[in-house]
Amino acid sequence: MVLAAGEGSRLRPLTARLPKALCPVGNVPLLDRALTRLAGLGLAGSDRVAVNACYLSEQVVDHVGARAHLSVEPGDPLGTAGGLGNLRDWIAGRGVLVGNADAYLADPQAPPGPDIAALLDGWDGRSVRLLGRPADDPAAPGTFSGHCFVGFSLLPWRLVRDLPPSFGDLVRAVWRPAEAAGALTVVPYRGTFYDTGTPADYLAANLHAAGGGSLVDPTATVTGRVARAVVGAGAVVHGEVLRAVVWPGGTVGADERLTDAVRAGGGLTVPAAGR
Repeated sequence: MVLAAGEGSRLRPLTARLPKALCPVGNVPLLDRALTRLAGLGLAGSDRVAVNACYLSEQVVDHVGARAHLSVEPGDPLGTAGGLGNLRDWIAGRGVLVGNADAYLADPQAPPGPDIAALLDGWDGRSVRLLGRPADDPAAPGTFSGHCFVGFSLLPWRLVRDLPPSFGDLVRAVWRPAEAAGALTVVPYRGTFYDTGTPADYLAANLHAAGGGSLVDPTATVTGRVARAVVGAGAVVHGEVLRAVVWPGGTVGADERLTDAVRAGGGLTVPAAGR
């Protein structure tokens, strides 16, 4: 299941008109990156993959189409646990690999899918597994066995079947109880991870996707200078773009210098310096 129901409030105003799951990283919507990673594990199609939607749900539904089973949550998002509870009939006794649509992962040693395959290898079907990276402070709140969660977890049906279709989060409903019972394992991820939740991390993920250079969509018009940047489809850049992202349809005028920022359509600019 790919969690794609959230509003992405920390990315506002970028997410005022576009759900966070569809925000592009390296000119690829985050949700497509998640679906590609699952496909790399052999998980594809509406019988095996589900996507939930709530905020600006019609955009998510149109974007996913027939690629996955769609679970549209009425009212406010149900959270990470409630979203699973809402899909109990579809899950129907199976274990669940749950991924956050806003998680950017990249491992230079393995393509998407095989890069997280260790999370599934040898699973007993009863324990809880989390993908993690060593935390700077292993004792910090929110860590698991000294690791920070990096976007994917593996849950057994015995714990999913009791989740109600009401608001709740997996941390309190599943992960911490499993940890207390000695039934939670953290599987280390060796690659790069950003949760893309803030403008700074969103920019950092884009720059990482650009590989230290620039990514410019072939349909963009660029007459200015572009360095360490990502320029989307149909964008127009006549000025200078440095360590920045220009969304599809965005424009940078000849007299502008866009640095450490994200430019969307209509001239919307969101500063993204610092972390």
